[in-house]
Amino acid sequence: MPGLTRKEFLKRTGTLFGGAYTSMLAMGLIKEAPVNDFDLNKTESDKSIVIIGAGLAGLTAAWELEKLGYNCMILEARDRAGGRCWSVRNGSNNTEMESGDQTAKFDNGLYFNAGPSRIPHHHKLTLHYCKALGVPLEVYNNVNEAAYVYSEGSGPLCNKKIRAREIRNDIRGYMSELLARAVDQDQLDLEMSGDDVESVIQYLRAEGALNNDKLYQASARRGYNMPPGVTSGTVSDAYSLSDIIASGFMEPDFYNVAEYTYELQMTMFQAVGGMDRISDALEGVLKTDINLGAEVTAIENREEGVEVEYITGGVKNVIEADYCICTIPLSVLRNIPHNFSGSVSRAIDYATYNSTAKIGLQFKRRFWEEDEEIYGGITRTNNDLTQIFYPSNDYHSEKGVLIGAYNFGDRAARFGNLGYDERTAFALEKGSQIHPQYKNEFEHAFSVSWENTKYSLGGWAEYNRRTRQMIHSELQEPDGRVYFAGEHCTYLNAWMAGAFESARSVVGDLHSRINERQFNYEKITN
Repeated sequence: MPGLTRKEFLKRTGTLFGGAYTSMLAMGLIKEAPVNDFDLNKTESDKSIVIIGAGLAGLTAAWELEKLGYNCMILEARDRAGGRCWSVRNGSNNTEMESGDQTAKFDNGLYFNAGPSRIPHHHKLTLHYCKALGVPLEVYNNVNEAAYVYSEGSGPLCNKKIRAREIRNDIRGYMSELLARAVDQDQLDLEMSGDDVESVIQYLRAEGALNNDKLYQASARRGYNMPPGVTSGTVSDAYSLSDIIASGFMEPDFYNVAEYTYELQMTMFQAVGGMDRISDALEGVLKTDINLGAEVTAIENREEGVEVEYITGGVKNVIEADYCICTIPLSVLRNIPHNFSGSVSRAIDYATYNSTAKIGLQFKRRFWEEDEEIYGGITRTNNDLTQIFYPSNDYHSEKGVLIGAYNFGDRAARFGNLGYDERTAFALEKGSQIHPQYKNEFEHAFSVSWENTKYSLGGWAEYNRRTRQMIHSELQEPDGRVYFAGEHCTYLNAWMAGAFESARSVVGDLHSRINERQFNYEKITN
């Protein structure tokens, strides 16, 4: 489509996706998405709604409201839609409060997801919107036993890269051996028959790859010194339990979180071509005007509506609407003058956000695949890199971008306090201890500290039991004519599903209020 602007392209492709999806459903060529669209009755309404924020929550709310006949306008402070759902590509730019401007210089076609990068298979609402919008998905390899663990320290196994499968299977074997001994010697306070004991021991032998004497010595699960082929191969020797403990591999940095955490269990997905394909598709189907570069400076509830003040291009503007849906992160919202109730204001002020940062590193070749047989997955460290993510797409391409650090909390704060060049130097220094190829293969870098990004001021909302009760409940109800939406209004913090669920819930509640009747619709909680 030569000569098309980005907006025109999004409009046309959005219409194509939406029309094709509806037509193919009607002809029975594809099945309905896993979650039904709103079962809400459309009503003719001249009510106006201003939506603050063009992230996933704001875009989704606008699309659902459009379909119900409402007039919407979106105000977005950034020069792009999508919010934290952002894929960094060649020419992408970001401004951090201390470090200034930064522009990506990746080769065309290369990218990394600076925000969300994974979709759990049970996040049905996210999958629904991807399907409804025509966004293709591919498998995201979240668990890869061929990736590494790397512990800095003074232990016998420290300061060397070790395949994850070696450490994990050794620990599993030793723990199974200890438990099998305890069960066999009746050292546990369990009421079991002899047959029960034998069943448990047999399970532990299988789980830990124990020998007939219920001892762990090593197995093919941890890999080979000489892989099998024409010959049988040679299984590598197990590390001793004492060496594993002394080297820190039983510390939290190396827990098997990716295997056990509900949200991170396989199968996981990602949008083909980058997660921002989801926000692009939403932007493409919208008729609603999205005012980019519109920084909101005040929100005022009035008896008959809402007044929102914003600045565009240095010029102050005021918009009046019947209702407002505010999706601004609470970390940002607390700095915007408003006349919300005392309880809502306190909730906003007490909210905390996770510090998190990422850096994408472009290399001349995909040495992690060519040299080390790593296709997707995560290497974990106990230093400030925390994690290295290998791409789960475009295997065997000439070049690639891996995420050279993905960190949280104090580690992310320290990393974010570095300048852009300092972050790159740190990621290359620490990463080259695991992958010496860094030194010769590195080309470009781009880093994002969400805590230091003006319109985010953090990665996602964090709650404990006390703040959940104090903050979360206050945001479930409107304050006057202002409704709140975003992942911070759900129990799905940090996930795109939180934005989708929140938007859907607010639209249903607002539609019921305007029509003075309760519309029943399916609420999805994951």
